[in-house]
Amino acid sequence: MQYGFQQIDKEAVKCFLQSLQDVICDVLAREDGSAAFNADLWHHQTGGYGRSCVLINGMVFEQVGVNFCHVFGDKMPSSATSDRPELVGRSFEAMGVSLVVHPKNPYVPTSHANVRFFIAEARKKGELPVWWFGGGFDLTPFYPIDEDCEHWHQTAKDICQPFGKLVYAEHKAWCDNYFYLPHRDETRGIGGLFFDDLNQWGFDDCFAYIRAVGEGFLDAYLPIVQKRKLVQYGERERQFQLYRRGRYVEFNLIYDRGTLFGLQSGGRTESILMSMPPLVKWEYGFEPKQGSPEAKLYANYLTPREW
Repeated sequence: MQYGFQQIDKEAVKCFLQSLQDVICDVLAREDGSAAFNADLWHHQTGGYGRSCVLINGMVFEQVGVNFCHVFGDKMPSSATSDRPELVGRSFEAMGVSLVVHPKNPYVPTSHANVRFFIAEARKKGELPVWWFGGGFDLTPFYPIDEDCEHWHQTAKDICQPFGKLVYAEHKAWCDNYFYLPHRDETRGIGGLFFDDLNQWGFDDCFAYIRAVGEGFLDAYLPIVQKRKLVQYGERERQFQLYRRGRYVEFNLIYDRGTLFGLQSGGRTESILMSMPPLVKWEYGFEPKQGSPEAKLYANYLTPREW
């Protein structure tokens, strides 16, 4: 199919995304060793469908959600046109895989990944459809360890390198800026990669990049899980983990474009909000004790830095 004078293969993208969901679920279930994913099939009200896979209360992971969707709509949601007003009023087709991992052990970071493909259809004769890819992955540690942060970003850098010398720096900066909570003046974590509106390389190279990002997520995340899942922790660490999970909730409900897009497009609420942590706490006026491991997070890891 021809879009914007560039040949695209929607079916290849869809097959990759479905396979990616299966692979990630299989690998994370094996790593957990005690719990399996439950798959939930659903249909979108304006066309399309999805499959939500959720693992709950495992030995390693408190909750993991891995969602595939392929949906259609008559009108672009405002979250998708806020930066592209020329697309207002177009119908759309969107497909993607998104996932969030909430581990049990506070020394294992929370992590998120997403890869997606979007088409804004032509409204009238002479207009061309517009397509693009987006996605990325980011890491949210509660007790960061530099070795883990360096591994995470080196993996991201290796993924980007074949696609250009500047790609890692650009997409890292985009991630740092995107996963930022202005009302807290802090980043959600240590970042990673984030990109949107990717079509300037042509379909083949853009598709190759999202395959590299999607498949590279496990290379970046799994070694950290394996190193930290057996670290001993106590009630102090658990309570801090629950408190910091609140930042995840704040970001996803206030700023996250994926959450807003899903809700504005009439998506399935349970699947959209599966990124929420299963347990979280709020504490008024919390301040970490000076010199504590908790204070180290605030002092060294909640502003962008080079790894």
